[in-house]
Amino acid sequence: MYGYGEPLRVEEVPVPESGSDEILLKVAATGMCRSDYQLLDGYFKDPFPVTLPYIPGHEITGRVARLGSGIPKTVGYSEGDMVVVNPSWGDGTCRQCREGNEQLCSGNGRWVGFGPPGGFAEYMAVQYRHAIPVSEEAAKAPELLAPMTDAGMTPYRGMRKLRDAGKLGPDRTVAVTGIGGLGSYAVQYAKLLGGGATVVAFARTDSKLELAKENGADHGINVKDKSTDAIQAELEQLTGRRTVNAILDCVGSETSVSMGFDLLGPEGALTAVGLMSQRVEHRQFPFVGTELSYFGSFWGNHLDLVEVLSLAEAGLIKHNVTKVKLEDINKNLQALGRGEVSGRQVIVFE
Repeated sequence: MYGYGEPLRVEEVPVPESGSDEILLKVAATGMCRSDYQLLDGYFKDPFPVTLPYIPGHEITGRVARLGSGIPKTVGYSEGDMVVVNPSWGDGTCRQCREGNEQLCSGNGRWVGFGPPGGFAEYMAVQYRHAIPVSEEAAKAPELLAPMTDAGMTPYRGMRKLRDAGKLGPDRTVAVTGIGGLGSYAVQYAKLLGGGATVVAFARTDSKLELAKENGADHGINVKDKSTDAIQAELEQLTGRRTVNAILDCVGSETSVSMGFDLLGPEGALTAVGLMSQRVEHRQFPFVGTELSYFGSFWGNHLDLVEVLSLAEAGLIKHNVTKVKLEDINKNLQALGRGEVSGRQVIVFE
């Protein structure tokens, strides 16, 4: 990356140096996220400034090529082993880090692919404590491991927030807005964590709704160009009610969040994990008068990632992954920016 608003350049660069507490990782696969497009587009220019030229990429798995001299013998992996990279690198000293939420670090936290050089390259350096080993069976499909570090982990944490807030369960309806990389996993977590809740998918194309149903959604509604009343009429026809109890918004646009609040019933909750818009607005009285809740949910922590990897290895998660080539990265990033990609595209190096 040489500048905001410019296409990435594929170049030969030196293999990075790795410190005594780092591993040199031979990257096997790196997922492509809409936030990679947003990084190039300048969305994260202020919160996550990078030093140019820069290598992005934050959904990463690879094999250990070299272990630093200061890495303890008890780390649980050795050269040649496949590891998944936890992308949130907190400073380890602030309250959030000590609680285990390094992705919320209030000190000198870093996020790989948005500061430290990322995984759109054949090699990268990773501090050993951020590498999670996987079984050799799982290592056979690195393209399925890489997306779990964001597309798989982020909606999992968001759905857990709705569950822990008491918004899921029998005789309730949970909706997932946006069936892209995150949403295709989110509908599965709605089933896994929903306690019997009815799962409804909201999307703007019928093909994405079909994907949601294949992944476990009970119903799908195409919301493109539809009023709240029209969507509520379809909800009533499908579920018997015009409102929902909980929403996981994987879009994060002003339109999607506002629509979500209009569809929530009393004591309903919306968790946002998408980041399309810079701000959202909603009327104050319905929010207060029906005691709605709005949760932000950012990425996930180490244990969230371990849990989704375990669910995947147990065969409880379905992946919708397309393998792509590094040389096609700009074309595919533009497609992501236009919202044309269902599931996850993953660059495979092995």
